[in-house]
Amino acid sequence: MKLGCHVSMSSPLYLEGSVQEALSYGANALMIYTGPPQNTLRKPTNALHIEEMHELLQKNNIPLENVIVHAPYIINLANTIDLEKNKWSVEFLKQEIDRVASIGAKILVLHPGSHVKAGEEVGIAQIIKGLNEATQQDKGVRIALETMCGKGSELGYTFEQLSQIMKGVDHPELFGVCLDTCHIHDGGYDLSDFESILNDFDTLIGLNNLLVMHINDSKNVRGAKKDRHANIGLGEIGFELLNKIVHHPSLKEVVKILETPYIDGHAPYKAEIEMFQSETFKENLEDIVKAG
Repeated sequence: MKLGCHVSMSSPLYLEGSVQEALSYGANALMIYTGPPQNTLRKPTNALHIEEMHELLQKNNIPLENVIVHAPYIINLANTIDLEKNKWSVEFLKQEIDRVASIGAKILVLHPGSHVKAGEEVGIAQIIKGLNEATQQDKGVRIALETMCGKGSELGYTFEQLSQIMKGVDHPELFGVCLDTCHIHDGGYDLSDFESILNDFDTLIGLNNLLVMHINDSKNVRGAKKDRHANIGLGEIGFELLNKIVHHPSLKEVVKILETPYIDGHAPYKAEIEMFQSETFKENLEDIVKAG
């Protein structure tokens, strides 16, 4: 399995420290932000210990393709209400693509955007326009549009919408999808019929374009459109379904990333990764995590 989790990137070791954190959880994949996801503060990439990160990955037989980068939440390519903010989003996305290329990673996960009450079709057209502007040059980075749950004016909560975006861009080969289990559950997809979900995805988007997955349980009932992640096996989706998804033979080569909540200030990832590796749910997961 290519299984990992979201890890921090902070001084003094930055990316080297990110890999160290992932290794401490028994992960062979990881997801990072190149800076705070809620603001524009960014360290120059030459200060991020990139070479040390590469050496540590190689030492532990982890391919660079297993390092996923997530774009900051403040990018909104669907905004037609404030065109200055939209223009800024496009420029900031260009910078993020450059940073990902400098790190050597290959996949940048991006929330498609919110139409800010302008309407879905208007928002989708604006996303396509922004993506085209941001990807005029191939930097060796593919953008994985994330499946969303549809809260507020979010776009990308159906495979049809993501397919529409990917068919509208000038260079579809530079794009793919990040499938989030919590998001599609909250968006109304029935994960108990995962084969049908995969078939629909393959028909509309193509399984070859499934670049990465976020594996999360959900605190909400199906279709709630609320986007509240739960720890593995402690939510409405449940361990059995998520375990089948993680071990699905068609998804063997897809990097899978946990984004589950901390438990009393403790990262749950080591215990959750072990559950998937052993294919056994730990009823006392919260106690195990709290005990460190």
